[in-house]
Amino acid sequence: MKLLLFFTLFLLVFCNGTQAAVQDEDLPLEKIKLPPGFSISLWARVPDVRTLTLGDKGTVFAGSNSAGNVYAITDHNGKRHVRVIASKLKLPSGVAFHHGSLYVSAVNRILHYGHIEENLDQPPQPQVVIDSYPRETFHGWRFIAFGPDDLLYVSVGAPCDACEADQSHYALISRIKPDGTNYEIYAQGVRNSVGFDWHPETKELWFTDIGRDWMSDNMPPDELNHAPHKGMHFGFPYCHASSILDPKFGAKRGCDRSVPPVIELDAHATPLGMRFYTGNMFPLEYKNQIIIAEHGSSNQRTHSGYQLKRVHIENNKVIKKEVFADGWLENGNAWGRPVDVLVMPDGALLVSDDQAGAIYRISYSIP
Repeated sequence: MKLLLFFTLFLLVFCNGTQAAVQDEDLPLEKIKLPPGFSISLWARVPDVRTLTLGDKGTVFAGSNSAGNVYAITDHNGKRHVRVIASKLKLPSGVAFHHGSLYVSAVNRILHYGHIEENLDQPPQPQVVIDSYPRETFHGWRFIAFGPDDLLYVSVGAPCDACEADQSHYALISRIKPDGTNYEIYAQGVRNSVGFDWHPETKELWFTDIGRDWMSDNMPPDELNHAPHKGMHFGFPYCHASSILDPKFGAKRGCDRSVPPVIELDAHATPLGMRFYTGNMFPLEYKNQIIIAEHGSSNQRTHSGYQLKRVHIENNKVIKKEVFADGWLENGNAWGRPVDVLVMPDGALLVSDDQAGAIYRISYSIP
């Protein structure tokens, strides 16, 4: 009995110790380095927070991972109120808002919560929009978002690190009508995209893609891709990045028929959420540029990621990339891991951090 009690206490400390330690102490936001004029502050505490979306009335909705919760965060005179509006879901990572309703991804299911902002204290029972997505939880956290065509785009990762899974079901970005009908594949050969957005002017899709593991510490690079139309294949599992053949599958297809990334990111940086900055608070050179949340490496000897990247675009072409915010990694130890970014109506940028259980606000004022 004593042994069982000791083992239980060990598990609680081991599994929750890092999160508890971060929540019990002030977050060291002074360590975050930003360009001149920018500042960062804690906006809300939200356990295991993943992707973000904004309601019509200003509610920020947030998905989670292992917590199984969906949150609604409202702001009243500078004070945030965090509500759990759904619980006990399976990997409810993805959230999207459309015409007054909240859509939530939960592995094989997409759930719909109608008139949600009018019923935050008594959320309605969800309706199942579709339940035919793959059930595997490996890469089972789906990113979802509504495109300019009013269709819901849903990512489906590969059920493995690298394998020839059925490409009509895995390693793709799909889209459906809001009622779950008219399923179609938009892009294939996408190992695991957990973030996409549409250019504000061209209305074309851009997305991040996480490269495979176990090739080396420095390859293959992670990717930022551009899919202006459906039917494009981005290489997985045969070709990685621009021209790196997979050691097991590369000879079967090669890279000639794959669309290369518009820019290669650091290997294992784990790019997740991305948004085009459409606000008016930041300097003009940030307008319609991409901000990417890099969650950070998990199996490298040399760490990468744990930061926000800014990607410069001119005439629909990538010019360069640069670090926008970093400091979550210190001496090889991470106290936070960025997941998603969201542009707010006032032009500030929210950043979710699942390790710290926090949402930050990045703002700008003329120095």
